[in-house]
Amino acid sequence: MNIATVQAMINAVEKPAIFIDTNYRILAVNLPYRELYETTIQIGYSRCYEVSHHVNEPCDKQGEQCPLSECKQTGKASSALHIHPTADGDAYCDIHMRPIVDDDGITIGFLEVLDKIEYASRHIGQAQMIGESDAFKAMLKLINRSGQTDINVLLCGETGTGKELAAKALHQASRRSSKPFVVVECTGLNENLFESELFGHEKGAFTGATQKKAGLVELAHGGTLFLDEIADVPMSMQVKLLRLLETGNFRSVGSTVYRNADFRLVCATHKDLLSHVREGKFREDLYYRIAAFPIHLPALRERKHDIELLAKHILEKSEFAGKRLSNYALSQLQTGLFNGNIRELKHVILRAAIMSDDNEIHKVDFGPDIAMAKPAVAVRNDSDEFKPLLSLDEAEKQYLQYAVANHSGSIEALSEALGISTRSLYRRLKKFGITTA
Repeated sequence: MNIATVQAMINAVEKPAIFIDTNYRILAVNLPYRELYETTIQIGYSRCYEVSHHVNEPCDKQGEQCPLSECKQTGKASSALHIHPTADGDAYCDIHMRPIVDDDGITIGFLEVLDKIEYASRHIGQAQMIGESDAFKAMLKLINRSGQTDINVLLCGETGTGKELAAKALHQASRRSSKPFVVVECTGLNENLFESELFGHEKGAFTGATQKKAGLVELAHGGTLFLDEIADVPMSMQVKLLRLLETGNFRSVGSTVYRNADFRLVCATHKDLLSHVREGKFREDLYYRIAAFPIHLPALRERKHDIELLAKHILEKSEFAGKRLSNYALSQLQTGLFNGNIRELKHVILRAAIMSDDNEIHKVDFGPDIAMAKPAVAVRNDSDEFKPLLSLDEAEKQYLQYAVANHSGSIEALSEALGISTRSLYRRLKKFGITTA
């Protein structure tokens, strides 16, 4: 295979692509790849890591996974998720690489094809999904790969881990991205309401149906249907949902006419669906229909490295854009003293921003939101002095004394700022003998 043939092969690839030899030199490149990077590429001289990473050594010498190195060792295709400095700034790139062999079975080079991921970033304001931890990257790779297919995806993760954002990312990564993204909140919908919401109804189908209404399946035509908290779908409706997935047809309530459904299904749950199957609360056949490609969304404790990025993002998108976390306050969030997820992190940070007296948020501004669950050991505080950790009661007492002394509003306003009921606040003040007068 000569270079002209290789170049023709590269030009036929729609995504950014290059052909490189065993020494990382670029022997052929297509236009999308040239446009992706600012660095000028010299055929036969430029090396891939120089262009994509602006470094003088291969990725594996920089502590990253190197697809080329793996291809050379195994003789098989390899992939990796990297952050590249592109013409539009740092961007996540899903790299696919495979060896190319000649008629004698000898490897003559390697084809590299890139997917630039638009819906995730490690920079504030550039994407919906923010992170750079290993757990975040692993999840991102699964989203990107499955997003480009029509396979049914089940997003599994604790409350507050960003399942709807992940569902939107799956939609954005798909060929259906220009079509509707429709959300169905399954929690709280009884059988009749669920069926009407999902399939629509005809005029006069039931009391109150004064006009015909399109269902969410119809509204999602050509796009993505996202069933949030799928575990809460009533058993009686699960069989109708299964029939929809098996036949691709549905009929609205009160109609005898079946219609074709065209959507990509994404479901989410914070519950253990397999346990529900074993307990007879969820149909096994439906489970295997919706869970063709399960994706685990890591809890924040699994991606503590991302807390700083997320905290900055939360503040930047709020009315407190001028404030920042002190180094010690940030360390408290990252070292296990905060056990919530992204939603809880947002509440904690915004509440602390309200309580802070200047543009720097200190650990004391968190109040009782962060439980001091670790044994008493010497730690640094914001003034760089070493002090032993206090007991939970003493820490709460000192914080309540601080809150009462520094809050000028009513006791009701103080309880609201602390995120507890007025009755609970009175009870805690009485416990520690703190007066508000």
